[in-house]
Amino acid sequence: MSCKRPASKLSRHAAQGISLVGIYVWLLSIIPCNATEIPPTWEVHTPHGILGYDLQRHVLVATNGVVVRYGDSTLVADQAVLDQSTGEAQAEGNVRIYHGQQVWVAESVRYNFKTRQMETRQFRTGKFPVFVAAANLTGDITNRIYIATNAIVTTDDVDSPYTYLTARYIKIISGEKIVAYNAVLYLGGIPILYTPYYTRQLAPRSSHFSVTPGYRSAFGPFLLGSYNWAINTNMDATIKLDYRLKRGVGTGFDFDWDRVPGLTLSGGYYYLSDEEPELDLTGRQYDRDRHYAYGNFLYTPASNSEMRASFSYQSDSGLLREFFESKYRDNPKPPTYVEAVQSWDNFSLAAGASLRLNDFQETVERLPEIRFSAYPQRIFNTPIYYESYSSVAYLHRRFAETNGPLLPRYEGNRADTFHQISAPFTLFQWLNVTPKMGDRVTWYSKTKGPGAVTTEEWRNVFNTGVELNCKLWRSWPTLTNRLLQLDGLRHIIEPSVTYVFVPEPNRTPDRLPQFDYAIASEMLTPIEFPEYSAIDSIDSQNVIRLGLANTLQTKRTGVVEDFFSWKLLIDWRLDPNPGQNTFSDLYSSLVIVPRPWLKLYNDLRYDTEQSRFNLVRNTVLMLPGPRWAWAITYYYLRDDLNPWPTGLGPGTHALNNIVEYRFDENWSFRTSHYFDLNSGEVKEHVYTVQRDLRSWTAALAFRVRDTYEGKQDYGVSLMLSLKAWPRTRSEASFETYSTLNGS
Repeated sequence: MSCKRPASKLSRHAAQGISLVGIYVWLLSIIPCNATEIPPTWEVHTPHGILGYDLQRHVLVATNGVVVRYGDSTLVADQAVLDQSTGEAQAEGNVRIYHGQQVWVAESVRYNFKTRQMETRQFRTGKFPVFVAAANLTGDITNRIYIATNAIVTTDDVDSPYTYLTARYIKIISGEKIVAYNAVLYLGGIPILYTPYYTRQLAPRSSHFSVTPGYRSAFGPFLLGSYNWAINTNMDATIKLDYRLKRGVGTGFDFDWDRVPGLTLSGGYYYLSDEEPELDLTGRQYDRDRHYAYGNFLYTPASNSEMRASFSYQSDSGLLREFFESKYRDNPKPPTYVEAVQSWDNFSLAAGASLRLNDFQETVERLPEIRFSAYPQRIFNTPIYYESYSSVAYLHRRFAETNGPLLPRYEGNRADTFHQISAPFTLFQWLNVTPKMGDRVTWYSKTKGPGAVTTEEWRNVFNTGVELNCKLWRSWPTLTNRLLQLDGLRHIIEPSVTYVFVPEPNRTPDRLPQFDYAIASEMLTPIEFPEYSAIDSIDSQNVIRLGLANTLQTKRTGVVEDFFSWKLLIDWRLDPNPGQNTFSDLYSSLVIVPRPWLKLYNDLRYDTEQSRFNLVRNTVLMLPGPRWAWAITYYYLRDDLNPWPTGLGPGTHALNNIVEYRFDENWSFRTSHYFDLNSGEVKEHVYTVQRDLRSWTAALAFRVRDTYEGKQDYGVSLMLSLKAWPRTRSEASFETYSTLNGS
């Protein structure tokens, strides 16, 4: 049995007809409410057929292909007899009736366009992901209720379904659900279950169970169970019940809600009574009662207004890493905050607060903070542009609370305002010049708390500078190359020079409380204001940033693409601060796409003072076709043992390899390896075999990795998922299919 989605089977003429129907509906929508209702009109097309019409009886006969439209219904058939006065149509041969998002397929149909009554034999219908075939059907499209006998229901969109349900009598409520009586479930033609009554939602968000059995050395044998509950069209929930032999029972829930336009809510809670808690980094054992709760709120009442909030609570620092691994990889320190933003064309106003819920995390609490921004805008009709950024906040810097030595916390008020003018102009019709001048005034109250060492302070920072950039290009429209798949060539060069001068502030950073401070980064940090956001670490600057961008473009399949892009940046410090070299590292970012299926990436930082690489990241990505894919990344980061937070810490020297291969339509394989080049050991390797079971997808995954404690962690898991209702939530733990696949 096969019943495809309506769009896949719609003929060219039917598609044109549906477009016309859409135009008619739009025209009707703009007619005033007190206007006379215009009845639907008949449209009959026989592009290659023969059309006959009885003027007295208003009966139309069409052969050799016909398309009939009336209102929002469309009928396509090899031949049809239509009575326009009653709306009755008798259609034969490859009949399809399109109504809304649903299609009805049969060889012979009696259908009334006006009453929407339908009778047919040996029909098929479907609305992804559920498809139905039956021997007889009677029903009313207007009421959306149909009665079918000797029916088959399946989620397999193939001629011979593997998983299907048979019933002598079913009721179809279009777009909502089916109800089957005296139903039998078959797998591969073998009956395995009988039920006198069965109902299934037709919506993609249908309720279903998911079970994942497996084994992990840290957990022992485990069984993860969840019930994905589609409460209504606006709310989904997942109820979890997990058992890990070594660790005990865990339970919780997740939910998503979007009933009000512009408003979305999501959240969840998980509790585990851990029978064998692991040790934290200080050697202390975690408590047995372990909790995780989170929530997200987003409301956009208008395109220029937004309110959002988020919170994340963890009972200890190891919970996410052990049991919600995907979430931990995405963000090991999720923030807790609330914020409202109102924007206009040239201004924005934001108010918010952030706080710490987890004592083991370092946080700067903002209780609260208000920000006002004036975007760059012209001053009257002058060539001068003005921008400003101001904020007022009560700030509380709190350090991680562990069993080790505690750094003392401190808190205080801060008011900051920054104003800048610029006057961009063009020289020689190709050189863009933008001189800038600005001033920042910041007030700090006397700090309080065990770590407070500063009194009330006023700081003033003056800045000035100039940006110069241009864009040069040349094209060779007739140049072609089959190997690189080039159709024409354009070379773009964009040199840039940015000069920034900041004299020494009247208060240097060591005399100010450090709330927004400079932190280490693999990338070159901004040197201009307001992009440089470490407000409390601002010091003198006298620096020139040199940049050069090269881009080669060509046409592929009629679309202009960058197949070569190389960007270079370096800072020349005319007056280096203590601890700085005259020249910063040279930063390079290179992307080459020699073929649409082959991409090469290179990022590096080169220490020009000591002639050595501080960072190298090379990636090769190959996607030659639907059968296989390969990605390999080489990553090197030199040790940066400068005091925190300006140092990156111990370096990395590793190779990461991911290979995916699809043997055929049913079988696929994926493997990934993380190789530590310093120790010469494979720190993590994952192997996954996936089997397409038509209605189901099965994945068997095996992983071995070294933990931060130096132990080896083994795990294997099996996951079954309905393709029609795949898992939309990731429990973000090792056992989930997504994590085992390395995603």
